[in-house]
Amino acid sequence: MRPLDPSSLPADAAAVAASWDRHAIGYGAQEALEARAIDAALRVAAIGPDERLVDLATGTGLLLRRLAARAAPPREALGVDRSAGMLARVGELPPGWSTLLADARSVPLADGWADVATCSFLLHLMGPGQRAEVLAEARRLLAPGPSARLVVVTVWSAGRPAGARLARAALGLAARSRPASWGGLRALDPSEDLRAAGFVLSRRVVLPRHGYPSLVIAARPSITLARAPAGPSFRSS
Repeated sequence: MRPLDPSSLPADAAAVAASWDRHAIGYGAQEALEARAIDAALRVAAIGPDERLVDLATGTGLLLRRLAARAAPPREALGVDRSAGMLARVGELPPGWSTLLADARSVPLADGWADVATCSFLLHLMGPGQRAEVLAEARRLLAPGPSARLVVVTVWSAGRPAGARLARAALGLAARSRPASWGGLRALDPSEDLRAAGFVLSRRVVLPRHGYPSLVIAARPSITLARAPAGPSFRSS
């Protein structure tokens, strides 16, 4: 795991990272509820063996570990998270794969570093401004060209309109009443956030049961929109 300079974190990140550090020891119990959506995200991403992946908010590395177990995994994969406690539970990774302690809104990698970016179970925890920052950073990290792609996973509830609205209201009520335990259950469809960040949606998968009710969206950077302004300049390593 590469070190993080705490001064490089956004002002609100240190407290959030400390909170995730405290939750890391028991987070393995959540993985069974996330696994189906993570597997769907990997199918949608269709990461090739010659590609580079950056997994934003990798947490305990569930996506990395499930990807490593697949046939012909990518040559290089990097899991980014701002919680050292979560990254400590990632476990052994294949040669050429690593983790990076950093905030998903400010990743110390060069522009265009990745062929594929993933971001699972993060955006629904954030406000609109923070979501925009994460998606802008994902766009910056993706290599130019038509094959670049981003896959995001959020908590979601869908179905018949009345039932879906009721389910989303129930999830929101649980999140508000016990934010420490259920704050991650706020339902979010990030489609408009993705479009605003310069992405074109290419696929949508709804998973209403067998784990957290989830939404998986694949998107590609728009080739008709100017590339997002570059963040801080970093050397790739």
